[in-house]
Amino acid sequence: MTWILLTTVAVGVLVFLLSRAQPDVFEASSSLVTSGNSTNIGAVRDTVVTAAPLPAGALQEALQGPVVLGEIIQRVRNAPELPVDLRTELAVKLQKELRRRDVQTVGLQNQLDFNGNGVYTATARAGSPEAAAFLADTTAQALLNWDRGRALSGVQRAERSLRAQLGEVDRQLAEGGQSDLERQTLISSRATLQRNLAQTGIQAEGVSGSLELVAPAVVPLDRVAPKPTRNAILASLVTLLFGAGIAAFRTVTDRTARTEDDLLSFGFPTLGMIPRLRRREVVFNGIVRAARLAGLYEAIGFLRVNILSRIGNKSGQRIMISSTAPGEGKSSLTATLADGLAASGQRVLIIDADMRRGTQQEVWDKYETEHSWVQLTGQNGARTLVDALKDPTNVQVMEAEPGVHVLPAGPGMHDSLGLLNRVPLGEYLTRWGQGYDLILIDSPPLLALADGLVIGRHVDHVLLVVEEGKTSLQAVRQSLRRARNANVSILGFILNKVNPSGQDSKTYGYSYGYAPNSRKA
Repeated sequence: MTWILLTTVAVGVLVFLLSRAQPDVFEASSSLVTSGNSTNIGAVRDTVVTAAPLPAGALQEALQGPVVLGEIIQRVRNAPELPVDLRTELAVKLQKELRRRDVQTVGLQNQLDFNGNGVYTATARAGSPEAAAFLADTTAQALLNWDRGRALSGVQRAERSLRAQLGEVDRQLAEGGQSDLERQTLISSRATLQRNLAQTGIQAEGVSGSLELVAPAVVPLDRVAPKPTRNAILASLVTLLFGAGIAAFRTVTDRTARTEDDLLSFGFPTLGMIPRLRRREVVFNGIVRAARLAGLYEAIGFLRVNILSRIGNKSGQRIMISSTAPGEGKSSLTATLADGLAASGQRVLIIDADMRRGTQQEVWDKYETEHSWVQLTGQNGARTLVDALKDPTNVQVMEAEPGVHVLPAGPGMHDSLGLLNRVPLGEYLTRWGQGYDLILIDSPPLLALADGLVIGRHVDHVLLVVEEGKTSLQAVRQSLRRARNANVSILGFILNKVNPSGQDSKTYGYSYGYAPNSRKA
């Protein structure tokens, strides 16, 4: 919701600024009426010829064509009342719209009844009120001229036909050779044709279209565009609805673990919910110190209590911490859990069993650059798990802090699974774990390598780290299925990198100071 609201506000502000930067647009309109369509329209009556009624959509098509729009463009170019730059801009814009057959500057709306009678409204948009009114009147006049031209073209065709007939009669009379009856007939026809031709000329003067001007355009006072406030509100609403729709879709289709309830169906408890740390704090302070400064002390405390209450007080128990895939925070969680256990007075041994790419050395080096080494078995022995598996009787461990010893994994090893299968791992873990309250084993992800399943058979309990919003429930189900097939005992889940704002728990504020154990001299 936070991201949706922030995006909504950002889009609204951006649209508002963009709208304000656009030039002003004014709109004017002029009205035309069509009526009086009777059955004898188009016939000669009282020397006035009226155009036939327009079919539906004919006037709109005419406005999109070169005849009407060409006249509008020509009138705009020759308009002395408009500034030169404005009329040039309008003419160029109308010419482009004509070529694209998408006229937007001028338009036509109609309110007609069933018989085709009603009102046409010619609208025009321009950058100034005067230009909009001029363009609307020009559009209406161009439509009137086109409509009158329809009726005039019919009269002109009749005039041409009569002139052709009169010419033919004159030719026959000039040739002669007719009988008296034929000659009288031709003379009578000639007189009739001359009379009709004269009548046609009179009709051409009084021809009219089916449209009449009702109301010329009025210079507008207010602009119709842009409207920054309206546009910003509409854009914000669309963004909000779109964001909410995406969120709803993701919620419906989401198959990742997001809450403790999502993991209940697997039959194992969620022993802890660890909040997400800021990346900046981890980079500058290291995961262990960042966990202390960011208030993870309470979350780790709940996790520590839940684990100890389920496994009992038996010393030397081995707990493997794994995940379904890399990047879910198992190594960081192992380190912070060990730090919390040490703060409660317990001695903890961390064994980094991810021999492909161990990270415990890096985790504790960010916390403290210099470490002392403690002899675990023998003298001057191995300082990595890879070497310790080859020589288990001579092993040294790194003292990360008082109460926490670490056996790093060492350089990346390709055949780690083969090495684990060749050694009595359980016997080695028993020997190395003497004197410790708990042994935490950072293992490879269960779905990435088979090493975790081999190690899991030699530990007492396995904790599965699940990252909120990233680990899919299918991956959890598959990991549990593999663990069950390999006879690995799952203790429960740890929901890691939890968003604090999405949890229902209440924080309890109090004043206290937490100081980490001081290093031994």
